[in-house]
Amino acid sequence: MGLGKLLHDHTGHTEHADEGGTIDHPRAYELVAEIGFLGRRREIFTRLAALSGVRPGDRVLDVGCGTGYLTRILAPVAGPSGQVTGVDPAESMIGHARRRAPGNCSYQVGVGQALPVPDASVDVVVSSLAVHHMPVDARGTAVREMFRVLKPGGRLLIAEFRPPSNHLLAHLAGALTGPEMRHNPKDLLAGLIPEAGFHVQDEGDLPVMLAYVRAVRPAA
Repeated sequence: MGLGKLLHDHTGHTEHADEGGTIDHPRAYELVAEIGFLGRRREIFTRLAALSGVRPGDRVLDVGCGTGYLTRILAPVAGPSGQVTGVDPAESMIGHARRRAPGNCSYQVGVGQALPVPDASVDVVVSSLAVHHMPVDARGTAVREMFRVLKPGGRLLIAEFRPPSNHLLAHLAGALTGPEMRHNPKDLLAGLIPEAGFHVQDEGDLPVMLAYVRAVRPAA
């Protein structure tokens, strides 16, 4: 059995990548993530936290927060005067995150394409390894929702899986993780971020098969 089958509950019990799905086994996911990041998960997500530009007092939204791993890294950066909110469609993942939540973290069940957050109320939106789980026809809506909830001048960071450049390794990674993670992030995100109204600031690669895009909602 591939890890995709172990971790995912696909809509309608299908393995068709374009239809999206949720991860519903938090303990298994945590184990797979530690292995998949080759023991460097904390290091890599700390780098994501730095790239996000979160500052003390910021209100931060993590779209597709999963077990809340990144929110817990961001919480001390936002500090006691800040607030970090995680949103994920899987109740099991939200429950896992709530049981480990620092005082300035909260979590809600919800989907990226209909964020339960008021307009222009967030300083920073982050999303890691979540967009590829969304149905293809919902991804543009989700990025527009990220734009909606950000304050003018607010910052966006999306990180996605980057398949190995080696064809054999890429095939192996896809076989283990499922069809959603065979996408190249440049193909996955191409057009979605600027079409939503963002100004792309930069993009790059991180160790162990991650790529990121940073953008900003224009101030005017």
